[in-house]
Amino acid sequence: MRVEIWTDINCPWCYLGQARFEKALAAFPHRADVEVVHRSFQLDPGRTKGDAEPILDVLMKGKGWTRAQALANEDNLSRQCAAEGLDYVMGRDHGYTFDMHRLLHFAKKQDRAHELVRLLYHANFAEKRSVYDDDERLVELAVRAGLDADAARAVLADPAAYADDVRSDVREAAVVGVTGVPFFVLDRKYGVSGAQTTEMFSKALATAWESRPTARRS
Repeated sequence: MRVEIWTDINCPWCYLGQARFEKALAAFPHRADVEVVHRSFQLDPGRTKGDAEPILDVLMKGKGWTRAQALANEDNLSRQCAAEGLDYVMGRDHGYTFDMHRLLHFAKKQDRAHELVRLLYHANFAEKRSVYDDDERLVELAVRAGLDADAARAVLADPAAYADDVRSDVREAAVVGVTGVPFFVLDRKYGVSGAQTTEMFSKALATAWESRPTARRS
């Protein structure tokens, strides 16, 4: 069974949803037969490199919130992350993620995408040092994920490297009906939108598994 996950490193709900999904998958009896594929999505496709800014400013401008409302949103996220055992730094940056997606596609070719996406989430949401506009920071994370430093550096230095793969994922998202992330697609039959509970992900996995043609024949 295949589970495709459309996410953006900018998205805190993706960070939270990924953790909840992983808990559900770890407890799933058939987890060894589940292939997880990470797909790219851009929440802020118009943002350019060098254009990072504090998330509170982004929320106030983008949603028309007051500073108090933006802070309340961050506090809510912090509490929900803590309940899942995740660290969360309030007041983080929000920026350009296209290069991160390109690097993730490179990691996918090396079968290291899962490791890298987890490291990117942690670096962005649980560490104070920004992941934006700092290629060497991304290289450090790539190395920690098991990738070669020079190869990762070469990918980041070439704007065309894996760019078509990212754009293909974004186009595919529109075909599937993804309008926001995180979005989980199970065997191209069932969609789960948002950072649902671990219990909800468990039910979705079970439903998708039982709906397979081989399961029906048995």
